[in-house]
Amino acid sequence: KEVEPSALREVFTEVPNVKWEDVGGLENIKQILKETIEWPLKYPELFEKAKTKPPKGILLYGPPGSGKTLLAKAVASQCGVNFISVKGPQLLSKYIGESEKGVREVFKKARQASPCILLFDEIESLVPNRNIEDSSGVSQRVVGQFLSEMDGLEELKGVVVIGTTNRLDLVDPALLRAGRFDFLLELPKPDEKTREEIFKIHTRGKPLAKDVDLKNLAKETEGLVGSDIEAICKKAPMLAIREFVALSNPSAKDDKTFKITAEHFKMTMKNGRKIK
Repeated sequence: KEVEPSALREVFTEVPNVKWEDVGGLENIKQILKETIEWPLKYPELFEKAKTKPPKGILLYGPPGSGKTLLAKAVASQCGVNFISVKGPQLLSKYIGESEKGVREVFKKARQASPCILLFDEIESLVPNRNIEDSSGVSQRVVGQFLSEMDGLEELKGVVVIGTTNRLDLVDPALLRAGRFDFLLELPKPDEKTREEIFKIHTRGKPLAKDVDLKNLAKETEGLVGSDIEAICKKAPMLAIREFVALSNPSAKDDKTFKITAEHFKMTMKNGRKIK
Protein backbone atom coordinates (compact mmCIF):
# COMPACT_ATOMS: atom_id res chain seq x y z
CA LYS A 1 0.00 0.00 0.00
CA GLU A 2 1.27 3.46 -0.93
CA VAL A 3 2.22 5.51 2.12
CA GLU A 4 0.53 8.91 2.36
CA PRO A 5 2.96 11.86 2.68
CA SER A 6 3.17 12.83 6.35
CA ALA A 7 2.05 16.42 5.66
CA LEU A 8 -1.23 15.16 4.21
CA ARG A 9 -2.24 13.26 7.31
CA GLU A 10 -3.27 16.64 8.73
CA VAL A 11 -5.23 17.73 5.62
CA PHE A 12 -8.97 17.49 6.21
CA THR A 13 -12.03 18.12 4.08
CA GLU A 14 -14.58 20.42 5.73
CA VAL A 15 -17.53 22.64 4.94
CA PRO A 16 -16.78 25.97 6.69
CA ASN A 17 -19.45 27.99 8.48
CA VAL A 18 -18.56 31.51 7.34
CA LYS A 19 -21.19 33.85 5.87
CA TRP A 20 -20.57 36.70 3.44
CA GLU A 21 -21.64 39.11 6.17
CA ASP A 22 -18.78 37.81 8.33
CA VAL A 23 -16.39 39.47 5.88
CA GLY A 24 -16.27 43.26 6.23
CA GLY A 25 -16.32 45.30 3.02
CA LEU A 26 -14.70 43.93 -0.17
CA GLU A 27 -18.07 43.97 -1.95
CA ASN A 28 -16.49 43.97 -5.42
CA ILE A 29 -14.28 40.96 -4.57
CA LYS A 30 -17.26 39.11 -3.07
CA GLN A 31 -19.29 39.69 -6.23
CA ILE A 32 -16.50 38.36 -8.47
CA LEU A 33 -16.17 35.25 -6.28
CA LYS A 34 -19.93 34.70 -6.45
CA GLU A 35 -19.90 34.97 -10.25
CA THR A 36 -16.80 32.81 -10.82
CA ILE A 37 -17.31 30.11 -8.18
CA GLU A 38 -20.86 30.14 -6.78
CA TRP A 39 -22.73 30.67 -10.06
CA PRO A 40 -21.03 27.85 -12.04
CA LEU A 41 -22.04 25.45 -9.26
CA LYS A 42 -25.60 26.82 -9.00
CA TYR A 43 -26.29 27.41 -12.69
CA PRO A 44 -24.14 24.92 -14.67
CA GLU A 45 -26.67 24.80 -17.52
CA LEU A 46 -26.22 28.55 -18.12
CA PHE A 47 -22.46 28.12 -18.48
CA GLU A 48 -23.01 25.20 -20.86
CA LYS A 49 -25.42 27.27 -22.93
CA ALA A 50 -22.94 30.16 -23.01
CA LYS A 51 -20.22 27.70 -24.11
CA THR A 52 -17.90 29.01 -21.43
CA LYS A 53 -15.94 27.32 -18.68
CA PRO A 54 -15.57 28.78 -15.19
CA PRO A 55 -12.03 29.65 -14.08
CA LYS A 56 -9.81 26.87 -12.74
CA GLY A 57 -8.05 29.13 -10.31
CA ILE A 58 -8.30 32.46 -8.49
CA LEU A 59 -5.39 34.15 -6.75
CA LEU A 60 -6.10 36.49 -3.84
CA TYR A 61 -3.24 38.80 -2.91
CA GLY A 62 -2.80 41.60 -0.43
CA PRO A 63 -1.26 42.47 2.95
CA PRO A 64 -1.28 39.92 5.80
CA GLY A 65 -4.56 39.85 7.72
CA SER A 66 -6.64 41.39 4.92
CA GLY A 67 -9.17 38.52 4.84
CA LYS A 68 -7.91 36.30 2.02
CA THR A 69 -8.45 32.98 3.82
CA LEU A 70 -11.75 34.17 5.32
CA LEU A 71 -13.06 34.99 1.83
CA ALA A 72 -12.13 31.52 0.56
CA LYS A 73 -13.98 29.95 3.50
CA ALA A 74 -17.01 32.20 2.92
CA VAL A 75 -17.37 31.22 -0.73
CA ALA A 76 -17.06 27.51 0.14
CA SER A 77 -19.63 27.91 2.91
CA GLN A 78 -22.09 29.85 0.77
CA CYS A 79 -21.80 27.29 -2.05
CA GLY A 80 -22.16 24.42 0.43
CA VAL A 81 -19.15 22.66 -1.12
CA ASN A 82 -16.22 20.85 0.45
CA PHE A 83 -13.18 22.86 1.44
CA ILE A 84 -9.57 21.69 1.67
CA SER A 85 -7.02 24.14 3.04
CA VAL A 86 -3.27 23.60 2.76
CA LYS A 87 -0.50 25.95 3.84
CA GLY A 88 2.23 26.07 1.19
CA PRO A 89 5.13 25.20 3.53
CA GLN A 90 3.15 22.19 4.81
CA LEU A 91 3.83 20.29 1.57
CA LEU A 92 7.54 21.03 1.38
CA SER A 93 9.84 18.17 2.33
CA LYS A 94 13.60 17.66 2.43
CA TYR A 95 13.13 14.19 0.93
CA ILE A 96 13.43 13.92 -2.86
CA GLY A 97 10.07 13.52 -4.56
CA GLU A 98 8.04 13.93 -1.36
CA SER A 99 6.94 17.53 -2.08
CA GLU A 100 5.74 16.69 -5.62
CA LYS A 101 3.94 13.65 -4.24
CA GLY A 102 2.24 15.89 -1.68
CA VAL A 103 0.98 18.20 -4.45
CA ARG A 104 -0.36 15.22 -6.44
CA GLU A 105 -2.14 13.79 -3.40
CA VAL A 106 -3.78 17.10 -2.44
CA PHE A 107 -5.24 17.48 -5.93
CA LYS A 108 -6.33 13.83 -5.81
CA LYS A 109 -8.16 14.46 -2.51
CA ALA A 110 -9.84 17.54 -4.00
CA ARG A 111 -11.08 15.56 -7.02
CA GLN A 112 -12.45 12.86 -4.73
CA ALA A 113 -14.22 15.53 -2.63
CA SER A 114 -15.69 17.33 -5.68
CA PRO A 115 -17.43 19.77 -5.70
CA CYS A 116 -14.58 21.28 -3.75
CA ILE A 117 -12.61 24.46 -3.19
CA LEU A 118 -8.90 23.75 -2.76
CA LEU A 119 -7.09 26.56 -0.95
CA PHE A 120 -3.32 26.96 -1.04
CA ASP A 121 -2.41 29.48 1.66
CA GLU A 122 1.00 31.19 1.35
CA ILE A 123 1.25 29.76 -2.16
CA GLU A 124 4.46 31.67 -2.91
CA SER A 125 6.37 29.30 -0.61
CA LEU A 126 5.16 26.27 -2.57
CA VAL A 127 5.48 27.59 -6.14
CA PRO A 128 8.14 30.34 -5.99
CA ASN A 129 9.45 32.17 -9.01
CA ARG A 130 11.84 29.74 -10.71
CA ASN A 131 14.01 32.61 -11.92
CA ILE A 132 15.17 32.96 -8.33
CA GLU A 133 18.18 30.71 -7.75
CA ASP A 134 17.37 27.37 -6.14
CA SER A 135 20.33 25.03 -5.90
CA SER A 136 18.28 22.04 -4.75
CA GLY A 137 15.94 22.21 -7.72
CA VAL A 138 13.02 21.32 -5.41
CA SER A 139 10.98 24.37 -6.42
CA GLN A 140 11.52 23.57 -10.13
CA ARG A 141 9.99 20.13 -9.64
CA VAL A 142 7.16 21.31 -7.38
CA VAL A 143 6.16 24.13 -9.75
CA GLY A 144 6.26 21.64 -12.64
CA GLN A 145 4.01 19.24 -10.74
CA PHE A 146 1.60 22.04 -9.79
CA LEU A 147 1.37 23.18 -13.42
CA SER A 148 0.67 19.65 -14.64
CA GLU A 149 -2.17 19.33 -12.08
CA MET A 150 -3.66 22.68 -13.15
CA ASP A 151 -3.30 21.96 -16.87
CA GLY A 152 -4.64 18.54 -16.12
CA LEU A 153 -4.28 15.27 -17.88
CA GLU A 154 -7.02 14.53 -15.36
CA GLU A 155 -9.67 17.25 -15.53
CA LEU A 156 -10.30 19.38 -12.45
CA LYS A 157 -14.06 18.95 -12.75
CA GLY A 158 -15.90 20.58 -9.86
CA VAL A 159 -12.64 21.74 -8.26
CA VAL A 160 -11.72 25.42 -7.97
CA VAL A 161 -8.20 26.26 -6.82
CA ILE A 162 -7.74 29.40 -4.72
CA GLY A 163 -4.26 30.65 -3.88
CA THR A 164 -3.43 33.35 -1.36
CA THR A 165 -0.23 35.33 -1.08
CA ASN A 166 1.16 38.47 0.52
CA ARG A 167 3.82 38.65 -2.22
CA LEU A 168 2.51 38.28 -5.76
CA ASP A 169 5.99 39.05 -7.12
CA LEU A 170 7.34 35.83 -5.56
CA VAL A 171 4.83 33.52 -7.28
CA ASP A 172 6.11 31.75 -10.42
CA PRO A 173 4.79 33.75 -13.42
CA ALA A 174 3.79 30.57 -15.28
CA LEU A 175 0.95 30.14 -12.78
CA LEU A 176 -0.42 33.60 -13.50
CA ARG A 177 -1.21 32.84 -17.14
CA ALA A 178 -4.76 32.34 -18.43
CA GLY A 179 -6.07 28.83 -17.91
CA ARG A 180 -4.37 28.52 -14.53
CA PHE A 181 -5.04 31.38 -12.13
CA ASP A 182 -7.46 33.25 -14.41
CA PHE A 183 -8.36 35.94 -11.88
CA LEU A 184 -5.85 37.90 -9.79
CA LEU A 185 -7.81 39.76 -7.12
CA GLU A 186 -6.11 42.34 -4.92
CA LEU A 187 -7.40 42.86 -1.39
CA PRO A 188 -6.44 46.38 -0.31
CA LYS A 189 -6.08 47.63 3.24
CA PRO A 190 -9.58 48.49 4.49
CA ASP A 191 -10.80 52.07 4.24
CA GLU A 192 -12.61 53.81 7.11
CA LYS A 193 -16.08 52.56 6.15
CA THR A 194 -14.81 48.98 5.83
CA ARG A 195 -12.99 49.20 9.17
CA GLU A 196 -16.28 50.26 10.79
CA GLU A 197 -17.98 47.22 9.24
CA ILE A 198 -15.22 44.96 10.57
CA PHE A 199 -15.65 46.45 14.06
CA LYS A 200 -19.41 45.76 13.82
CA ILE A 201 -18.74 42.13 12.89
CA HIS A 202 -16.31 41.52 15.74
CA THR A 203 -18.34 43.37 18.42
CA ARG A 204 -21.62 41.70 17.43
CA GLY A 205 -23.44 40.57 20.59
CA LYS A 206 -20.83 42.02 22.96
CA PRO A 207 -22.04 44.13 25.92
CA LEU A 208 -20.68 47.48 24.76
CA ALA A 209 -21.04 50.60 26.88
CA LYS A 210 -22.84 53.58 25.38
CA ASP A 211 -19.57 55.49 25.01
CA VAL A 212 -18.20 52.99 22.45
CA ASP A 213 -18.35 54.71 19.07
CA LEU A 214 -17.47 52.32 16.24
CA LYS A 215 -17.19 55.19 13.74
CA ASN A 216 -14.59 56.80 15.95
CA LEU A 217 -12.72 53.50 16.39
CA ALA A 218 -12.63 53.14 12.61
CA LYS A 219 -11.11 56.63 12.30
CA GLU A 220 -8.45 55.85 14.89
CA THR A 221 -7.33 52.61 13.27
CA GLU A 222 -6.14 53.87 9.88
CA GLY A 223 -3.62 51.47 8.33
CA LEU A 224 -4.84 48.43 10.27
CA VAL A 225 -6.21 45.32 8.55
CA GLY A 226 -9.05 42.99 9.51
CA SER A 227 -6.95 40.69 11.70
CA ASP A 228 -5.66 43.71 13.68
CA ILE A 229 -9.22 44.87 14.35
CA GLU A 230 -10.28 41.34 15.29
CA ALA A 231 -7.41 41.26 17.82
CA ILE A 232 -8.52 44.60 19.31
CA CYS A 233 -12.08 43.27 19.68
CA LYS A 234 -10.77 40.20 21.52
CA LYS A 235 -8.41 42.06 23.85
CA ALA A 236 -10.75 44.89 24.90
CA PRO A 237 -13.18 42.37 26.52
CA MET A 238 -10.22 40.76 28.32
CA LEU A 239 -9.39 44.11 29.92
CA ALA A 240 -13.06 44.56 30.86
CA ILE A 241 -13.13 41.09 32.45
CA ARG A 242 -9.93 41.79 34.39
CA GLU A 243 -11.42 45.03 35.74
CA PHE A 244 -14.75 43.38 36.59
CA VAL A 245 -13.10 40.48 38.44
CA ALA A 246 -10.94 42.91 40.44
CA LEU A 247 -13.88 45.07 41.50
CA SER A 248 -16.75 42.65 42.03
CA ASN A 249 -17.86 39.08 42.52
CA PRO A 250 -16.84 37.25 39.32
CA SER A 251 -19.33 34.45 39.95
CA ALA A 252 -22.30 36.81 39.77
CA LYS A 253 -24.47 35.77 36.83
CA ASP A 254 -26.45 38.05 34.54
CA ASP A 255 -24.70 41.08 36.01
CA LYS A 256 -25.92 44.03 33.97
CA THR A 257 -23.09 46.21 35.20
CA PHE A 258 -20.51 44.38 33.06
CA LYS A 259 -19.71 46.51 30.02
CA ILE A 260 -16.85 46.90 27.57
CA THR A 261 -16.10 50.62 27.46
CA ALA A 262 -14.38 53.02 25.08
CA GLU A 263 -11.50 53.16 27.57
CA HIS A 264 -10.93 49.41 27.21
CA PHE A 265 -10.65 49.83 23.43
CA LYS A 266 -8.38 52.86 23.88
CA MET A 267 -6.04 50.95 26.20
CA THR A 268 -5.97 47.97 23.84
CA MET A 269 -5.03 50.12 20.85
CA LYS A 270 -2.38 51.92 22.89
CA ASN A 271 -0.75 48.70 24.09
CA GLY A 272 -0.91 46.93 20.73
CA ARG A 273 -0.38 43.18 21.06
CA LYS A 274 0.52 43.40 24.75
CA ILE A 275 -2.07 43.26 27.52
CA LYS A 276 -0.76 45.41 30.36
